Amino acid sequence: MSNAEDLALEMEEAIFTIIASSGTAKSMYIEAIQLAKNGDFAGAEKLVSEAKEAFVDAHKQHTSLVQKEAAGEGVTMSILLAHAEDQMMSVEVFQTMCGEFIDLYKKLS
Repeated sequence: MSNAEDLALEMEEAIFTIIASSGTAKSMYIEAIQLAKNGDFAGAEKLVSEAKEAFVDAHKQHTSLVQKEAAGEGVTMSILLAHAEDQMMSVEVFQTMCGEFIDLYKKLS
């Protein structure tokens, strides 16, 4: 494989890792809210912790792409990369809202 093909494959793998890890984290945040709604705060906090770990994987891959671009390596913007970044941003919103919902459900119980 050529260097360009290697970079394209590396980017594709990073992008799909970002999408998958972000999706996992988002699902865990949603489930954590449901657990808190049902009064299982310990379970909710455990899922929040696991979601943060899943999101770290996405963030590491994204950071590596940013570093490659900063180093002058050809990172090509694509619909998949835009989708991956969109998924990451939505997870950041879910993370914040999840914490707020858990706090609210704690106060209500």
